[in-house]
Amino acid sequence: MIRIGICGVCGKMGTRIAGLAVREQDFEIVSALENEGHPAIGKDVGDVLGLGKLGIKVLSVMEEVPADIDCVINFTLAGAALEHVRQCVDNGIPMVIGTTGFDPDGENTIMEASEKIPIVFSPNMAMGVNLLFDLVRRAASVLGPGFSIKVDETHHVHKKDSPSGTARMIARIIKDACGKDVGVKAIRKGEVIGEHGVVFDGEYEVLEIRHKARSRDVFAAGALKAARFASGRKPGLYSMADVLGLT
Repeated sequence: MIRIGICGVCGKMGTRIAGLAVREQDFEIVSALENEGHPAIGKDVGDVLGLGKLGIKVLSVMEEVPADIDCVINFTLAGAALEHVRQCVDNGIPMVIGTTGFDPDGENTIMEASEKIPIVFSPNMAMGVNLLFDLVRRAASVLGPGFSIKVDETHHVHKKDSPSGTARMIARIIKDACGKDVGVKAIRKGEVIGEHGVVFDGEYEVLEIRHKARSRDVFAAGALKAARFASGRKPGLYSMADVLGLT
């Protein structure tokens, strides 16, 4: 049994992670965390999320997380995530981080923490998106010199960071593969869960690689897969490519 804690448990992603976890036989939710002052604090997380009573109260402080927890899954804002990283390091708890919007100092904090605990850190936990990363890397290395490259992404109007962490990762992959700096067209509309596309436009042909998320469950399932991977793993900074065996 993998004993997990979920940071941001009442958010869009935390809710879906909890919903999938209670259906999996190898997971047990032993800690549920939310921001200080959240109306769910002190209530049974199962009652709050409509999952039936689970006997776990929503808490606001990491110090109350059980010492023998196997992994903390974090989908919060960047500032809160970094505080959770520090506390997980202090308690030797593996982490899965799906939070985006970190500045360079925040990313350095995560890298330093990974020297002491295992951390799976990815801007996107979807299996298809991580295959997209691999396809884009290959396409950019072959087509990059002679093709113009454009990246676009569309998300719901509530998303805090723009461009998305996934789009920034795609641009970074292209830069590493062919040396080109590419801009990102970011669109915010409605309740779009997440769409990302890359267009390689040449004189005689066009190659387009695109991913569309139909449900947030695709990210939640990936986060649980990452938690399985991180639990009991030696310290290090891992990506979903490691989790999926793409490296």
